[in-house]
Amino acid sequence: MESYILLENLRFYAYHGVAPQETTVGNEYTVSLRLKTDIARAMESDDVTDTVNYAEIYQTVKEEMDIPSKLLEHVAGRIIRRLLDDFPAIEHIDLKLSKRNPPMGADIETAGVEVHEGR
Repeated sequence: MESYILLENLRFYAYHGVAPQETTVGNEYTVSLRLKTDIARAMESDDVTDTVNYAEIYQTVKEEMDIPSKLLEHVAGRIIRRLLDDFPAIEHIDLKLSKRNPPMGADIETAGVEVHEGR
């Protein structure tokens, strides 16, 4: 059996970007995660200690999103490293990080990065 914990379209207001206005005014971001982990034990026990607690995952992502960076690539890398370090039960991470309405003179909903990382 393969199993995953999903957190889809987490919303944050943060201050990432190359342009000075982005680090001053900020922007809206979304983060989606697909975390490969074995949930078989939790399926039987009904105990949160037997799985990856998604509330703790959210808090970790929030802490990393609160640190301003120029590049979304840098933010994504920090999030992945922190999740793999702090949650040993995570075997693989699929992460999508998007900036809503980026200031680039285009009619675009989001721009972002997608990263797939395993142990």
